Amino acid sequence: MKPLIFALIALALFASCGRKDDGAPSKSPMPPRDSTLEGAVHAPEFPAQLEWLNTDAPRPLASLRGKFVLLDFWSYCCINCLHILPDLAKLEARYADELVVIGVHSGKFETERGTNSIRNAIMRYGIAHAVVNDADYEVWNAYAVHGWPTTVLITPAGRIISQRSGEGVFEEIDPILRKAIAYFDAKGELKRSPAHVTLETSKLPAAALSFPGKISSDEKSGRLFISDTKNNRIIIADASGAVQSVIGGGKKGRRDGGFAEAEFAGPLGTCLAGDILYIADTENHLIRAADLKSGTVRTVLGTGRQGYETAFSGRGAAIELASPWDLISLGNTLYIAMAGRHQLWSADLAAFTAAIIAGSGDEARVDGPALEAALAQPSGLTTDGKVLYFADSETSSIRAVNATPGSRVRTIVGEDLFEFGDVDGGAAVARLQHPLGVVWKDGALYVADTYNHKIKRIDPVRRTSTTLAGTGSAGRVDGPRLEAQFDEPSGICALGNALYIADTNNHCIRVLDLATGVVSTLALTNLPPARRES
Repeated sequence: MKPLIFALIALALFASCGRKDDGAPSKSPMPPRDSTLEGAVHAPEFPAQLEWLNTDAPRPLASLRGKFVLLDFWSYCCINCLHILPDLAKLEARYADELVVIGVHSGKFETERGTNSIRNAIMRYGIAHAVVNDADYEVWNAYAVHGWPTTVLITPAGRIISQRSGEGVFEEIDPILRKAIAYFDAKGELKRSPAHVTLETSKLPAAALSFPGKISSDEKSGRLFISDTKNNRIIIADASGAVQSVIGGGKKGRRDGGFAEAEFAGPLGTCLAGDILYIADTENHLIRAADLKSGTVRTVLGTGRQGYETAFSGRGAAIELASPWDLISLGNTLYIAMAGRHQLWSADLAAFTAAIIAGSGDEARVDGPALEAALAQPSGLTTDGKVLYFADSETSSIRAVNATPGSRVRTIVGEDLFEFGDVDGGAAVARLQHPLGVVWKDGALYVADTYNHKIKRIDPVRRTSTTLAGTGSAGRVDGPRLEAQFDEPSGICALGNALYIADTNNHCIRVLDLATGVVSTLALTNLPPARRES
């Protein structure tokens, strides 16, 4: 009898296990309804005709039910949009099975609205999530977006629970996601699976350079300093293209040390002062110094963390930078185009004590006393020895300020944040489109008019602008200057009687002979291959 009794007891226990009093199978208790996590507004669906990148098929929101979706409204010209890319990558890594990030590219400038231009930006910045081209602002308007960047968090049920503008995305979205994931998991509405992407980086062409962003020169030694930006290294070559040295092993990072071991993250502007080449290590928010005699790299300015304050005091490794984009030196002073703070900075080359020389931190085109003036993402710097000229990219203008205390910012050509085009002529009519590079030579300014795919010549006294080279269409064509084609040239320097141009999306350096007016492509020799990293 005992075995039978035990069997009956076990059967009774088994039957009662996991059942409520009514005999229904037990479930995790339903969480009390949380209206802040449920959301009240359904997320509008994407229009069916839009073009997609970084995916082998469109990603309609209906197909993503059961997942959290984070929309990132961005424009690849926008420094604030670039600043949040690390935050998005961090969220994607932390919530790989629960979250899908979709970039909604609503381009500010005309050139940015082309799908191929967006593809190049995706590859340049290592974006690893799907992107939809919202060229006509259809998605932007459906979500009532008002500025870049804006992020929208959508629940597994397809409702909006967060919409915000600005930087600091991880700190705001992470706690919402942690709470919301637990909530929807308890409701049984969360589907866990990794997101699938087909990266555009697989289409990168085989080339010696990868998205070179800047180039500088030294007339005395006849050297060129090429920022091989996507390859995270600096190349030193002579005017014929013979490579003399390479700074950086190609790995993305922030390591100091010998040239072969040093690491950078998206380096851009450089300038030579004595035997030291100063490097704007843009994505690391640092200024690095490469000693050309000892073959070593050290960090001289910046903590490695992005700074947000527009007023500060400090020096060296105690101060936070924000996307330094270009550099120039005068005497014992280094000048920095601090794109991420819409300012120009200076730093003495002895103690690296930094100071703001122009820009209130507001993003606009406002001339006047230097520290009261408003700049908008200054991205190129040059000098005639007395005046600093800079490409104020977001206002599509070329501006100037004297390199002395108490000076005033003035505009040479250009209008404002949403005034751009491709028009030659005097200051009243001249228009550029997001210029990123400028160099002074023999009384004239030569500008990499980036989104117009042109090189312009600007007279800083008469305030006139004329097309020097380029047809205005993206391409790669050598030959007579007005028949030549470029693709988003971003850097420019002068050496001898030629201009050297970082032709970014063509992954090469172009040469414009000022005597003959002929454009050619510089052939780099003895250049070791780089290891490509995202």
